[in-house]
Amino acid sequence: MLVEVRWHGRGGQGIVTVSRLLAHAAMLDGKYVQAFPEFGPERRGAPVTGYTRISDEPILIHSQIYNPHVVVLVDPTLIGSVNVTRGLVPNGVIVANSDKSPEELKKTLNVEDAKVYTVNAIKIAIDILGRPIYNTAMLGALLKAMPLAKLDSLIKVVRERFPGKIGEKNIAVVKRAYEEVRGIE
Repeated sequence: MLVEVRWHGRGGQGIVTVSRLLAHAAMLDGKYVQAFPEFGPERRGAPVTGYTRISDEPILIHSQIYNPHVVVLVDPTLIGSVNVTRGLVPNGVIVANSDKSPEELKKTLNVEDAKVYTVNAIKIAIDILGRPIYNTAMLGALLKAMPLAKLDSLIKVVRERFPGKIGEKNIAVVKRAYEEVRGIE
């Protein structure tokens, strides 16, 4: 089965990094993967979109993702300025960095037929990293909401990408977000 994920964030928030980390973790699990950004005249702080495809079969599609199964909203300030739910398949999954409850966010996004999950990734990042770098928290939340890769595989690729103390802190961020994400069907 092919699963397509669209990531929404801002330039400088690590959208390209997390889309690749997810793909790498799924690849360790024996899946076929693609991970790529959508580039334009982006600059730090401008809206950025990233994509990840994961499949049990070779992936023959080589375009952006128009109808994602999963939308990951890394930066909640994009709500209202970017249509983050555009093209989401019926009964798709939304995983959002938000201090709102899943029920509140579902109303805010005006989605009827979606499974909505929220996690306060900013708070987790500040608590553990001491800075609001919350892209890896969203990976943990995503894997709990939709297990596209094994948590152990994700931990392995995070450790490879961020060696040493910063890697261990990012792993703590991933695990805490995995535990704290809340969702509604």
